[in-house]
Amino acid sequence: MEILFLGTGAGSPARSRNVSSLALKLLDERNEVWLFDCGEGTQHQILRTTIRPRKVSKIFITHLHGDHIFGLPGFLASRANQGGADELTIYGPRGIEDYVRTSLRVTQTHLAYKLRFVELKPGVVLDDKTFRVTADHLDHRIEAFGFRVEEKPHAGELLVDKVRAAGVPFGPLFGQLKAGKTITLEDGRELNGQDFIGAAQPGRTVAIFGDTRQTPRELPLAEGADVLVHESTFGVDEAKLAHQYYHSTSVQAAKLAKKAGVKKLLLNHISARYVGKLAKDLQYQARGIFRNSTVVGDLQEIEIPFVKETDHD
Repeated sequence: MEILFLGTGAGSPARSRNVSSLALKLLDERNEVWLFDCGEGTQHQILRTTIRPRKVSKIFITHLHGDHIFGLPGFLASRANQGGADELTIYGPRGIEDYVRTSLRVTQTHLAYKLRFVELKPGVVLDDKTFRVTADHLDHRIEAFGFRVEEKPHAGELLVDKVRAAGVPFGPLFGQLKAGKTITLEDGRELNGQDFIGAAQPGRTVAIFGDTRQTPRELPLAEGADVLVHESTFGVDEAKLAHQYYHSTSVQAAKLAKKAGVKKLLLNHISARYVGKLAKDLQYQARGIFRNSTVVGDLQEIEIPFVKETDHD
């Protein structure tokens, strides 16, 4: 699992930062990409990566401000032109379907794949065999959401040394034990596959927030996450301005990360006023509260590794 930041700026494109979008790359058997927001120019940013638009299966929209959705119609059209044929699901606040379908109708854009829309409400919005996604309201000028993406535990691995020690001949019986089945050996012994499978590997959790100022609803979404992606539109000296415009400072995000017990804080949605050293100052401010804080940049990729239980000791 990896996060690729396609746009880390706030409000409007800047020289060094495009507007909001990030890709969550699921590198397991799903081999899918989920986008979170799709600001203007997102498809241009994707051209600078290895992402194939047809691999994008889901798009989660945090809120309907332009810097988070103006790139959506263009991306959808390009996905069709580049061979995308599989259904794509868009999760977003009320109004997202009207926006997309109106854009496609007015421009007479015809997609070669089916679009499905899920109107967001607080609670579980996706739950399948490998992932559970929960959404809740944040505090912005319009309806806005944060997401908690929880990967379900991976099945434990076959304890090969233990299997060999039990005298099981290599071959189909290995596969049956790995599937948890009971097998019978030539000498009459019965072996239960569950006794030869290691502990399940905990899944990873990523919390991805849209624009927001401080709200108690952030905490349950972020609790214990491996990675928290949080906006940092302003610095600590502009806390009043952040509150006025329904945004957050780097220090406020860091305080949440510390309280929630997350492992890593990634700060994005950076105002254009913070360039060069000033952006580093945002990171410095956050690290004074929560050490593992990073101000991310466009096209920066962050791997989210598995964490073994012993790593918590």
